[in-house]
Amino acid sequence: PSVCLRRLTGNEPLTILPLTSEMEEAAVKAHYKVCDRLKLEKKQRRMCRRDPGVAETLMEAISMSALECQYQFRFERWNCTLEGRYRASLLKRGFKETAFLYAISSAGLTHAMAKACSAGRMERCTCDEAPDLENREAWQWGGCGDNLKYSNKFVKEFLGRKPNKDLRARVDFHNNLVGMKVIKAGVETTCKCHGVSGSCTVRTCWRQLSPFHEIGKQLKQKYETSLKVGSTTNEATGEGDISPPKKSIPGHSDQIPRTTDLVYIDDSPSFCMMSRYSPGTSGRKCYKDKNCDSICCGRGHNTQSRVVTRPCQCQVRWCCYVECKQCTQREEVYTCKD
Repeated sequence: PSVCLRRLTGNEPLTILPLTSEMEEAAVKAHYKVCDRLKLEKKQRRMCRRDPGVAETLMEAISMSALECQYQFRFERWNCTLEGRYRASLLKRGFKETAFLYAISSAGLTHAMAKACSAGRMERCTCDEAPDLENREAWQWGGCGDNLKYSNKFVKEFLGRKPNKDLRARVDFHNNLVGMKVIKAGVETTCKCHGVSGSCTVRTCWRQLSPFHEIGKQLKQKYETSLKVGSTTNEATGEGDISPPKKSIPGHSDQIPRTTDLVYIDDSPSFCMMSRYSPGTSGRKCYKDKNCDSICCGRGHNTQSRVVTRPCQCQVRWCCYVECKQCTQREEVYTCKD
């Protein structure tokens, strides 16, 4: 039989083979399985199951948030240790580390969902198609903007409504919103010029989110200036409010926490020794002039000398490989004493 070859234009959907009903059924079962494995609440599991792209996006958001947390805290006593038992104990308490975890998680999900929409991985959303720019006539909306509008709506529904009376639940809700607000504040409009000889007769513009590293950096700064809060009851409505910090914190002129401040209830442990919240800092690698005194908690550090061999003086050779020499050097490794 004759074979017909067609030229691909680059605009085809990712799956150019027709899906059989068996394949579709298998795909649905696979994404249901991921949703079930994520230990979600009933409503969250339903939202996860209704669009095949959600499960993958949730997994991506969890991974991205955890890696960013570990990166931001890599030089600190608590280095975002998230093994099962430590994470479970930490999430039961309202420490400022817990506040950061809630904020980075909601930010991660908001970021991943907006990107998944613009990448065409979701059935219920696509690009951001709502230009909100001055001199709209002079702009041609193009490219594929990250869909923050859909993402915000999804994440708010996924994380639940504002609770009334329970202080801890209100604090978690507040910190979730802080994560989402940092994403929204970092949206930038990117434009390209089109026209004869590069003249800007027509500009194509789209909205892009900040890189997630930038979001992590901003949330780490908010962690550093986070506010301890208590609870008061609003006499008019009978609902609980988050009250001002118990004692003023240097550098904070506002007595009442703003909607962009991270807030917490409980003072953090030292994280120096092994506890239910962390493995402690015994044996942790540190950097002599940077953080050994701080993370070793006054116990001092051990110094080991070792010889390492690394590729060096690399050159690209035509075609198509890199040629390197091997350089040997002695380096010192510092670890906290028990």
